[in-house]
Amino acid sequence: MEHISYVETVGMDERGLEAHLGEVEAGVLALADGGDAYAVPISFRYDDGRFLLRLTDDGDSEKLAFARATDSATFVAFGQDGNDSWSVLARGPLVELGDEETAALLVDPGPFGPIRVFDEDVTDVEVRVFELEVESITGRRTAGVDAWRSIVETGEG
Repeated sequence: MEHISYVETVGMDERGLEAHLGEVEAGVLALADGGDAYAVPISFRYDDGRFLLRLTDDGDSEKLAFARATDSATFVAFGQDGNDSWSVLARGPLVELGDEETAALLVDPGPFGPIRVFDEDVTDVEVRVFELEVESITGRRTAGVDAWRSIVETGEG
């Protein structure tokens, strides 16, 4: 494996998790219904320890059907800047917020970013917001190429 580059990663503390989650507005939500899996990029906001996930419904939404059938979802947020990268995985059940709370969150939809509409009439799209009730969360970030190179060259670790 002499032609493969390695980069060491380290865990993130709560402050690191919150800082990185505040940098991005999209991630990937992984869902399951029985033996069928479904993953979809979505807009989210991380607000005071809450993962709020915005989904749209055109009346025939496969992602909403999976979201409602999933016992435990996984949400992944990630970012990269050159050789530096990070990722956060959060797991837990999804709870659909009521109409009033959803409407209140959408008064200032800025943190969610614009709604991306694919072949739907905008007037036919309804916005749904789910909260991922986090049962576990982990985060990793790169420690830097030089740190890993040092370990490999010295044989330490």
